[in-house]
Amino acid sequence: MIRVLSMMMLGAALVLSGCSTVDYGDAQARETVTTDFGSTDLQMIAAKMVDDMLVFPPIVQMTQNRRPVLFVDRVKNKTTEHIDTESITDTIQSKLINSGKFRFVDMSVVDRVRQQLDYQSESGMVDPSTAAQMGRQIGAEFMLYGNLSSIVKRDGSTKDVYYKFTLKLLNIQSGIIEWTSEKEIRKTRKKSLFGL
Repeated sequence: MIRVLSMMMLGAALVLSGCSTVDYGDAQARETVTTDFGSTDLQMIAAKMVDDMLVFPPIVQMTQNRRPVLFVDRVKNKTTEHIDTESITDTIQSKLINSGKFRFVDMSVVDRVRQQLDYQSESGMVDPSTAAQMGRQIGAEFMLYGNLSSIVKRDGSTKDVYYKFTLKLLNIQSGIIEWTSEKEIRKTRKKSLFGL
């Protein structure tokens, strides 16, 4: 009897815990679960910005015979959502590097690079002939930066979200904005009568 009761409890536990599966999906597929900022929005923004930049005539001319050095500053998130804007700039940076037209310096690792340079030059543990020399890094010529903002409106069962992403390329020496572009996204969601 105890064995039967144990088997029944085990069976009930399995039924109550439910069976769930995890499937891999296409990372490039359109994602429309909510009106929140999502992967499709990130991919659309990155593609638009890179395409616009690479065909802008002064940029085409500037990159014809050389690969200018850029650094990416933080994108300001002016929305009410928690959005990882670094993911947006990482994708844009990857696409620009892979275009073969630009090079980047990474300002987010400056402190760690300095620690490594100090270690190589001061620890006595690194062969001086192979140690990287202080003051030999290449300075960035341009800064890439931008803003992500949104306007959210609700009317009864309808929610409308407008996103605007602006990206700019600043010439560090002259202070001139050499290029800028915007990408706009509008998402609307209507709740059904039953709130689903």
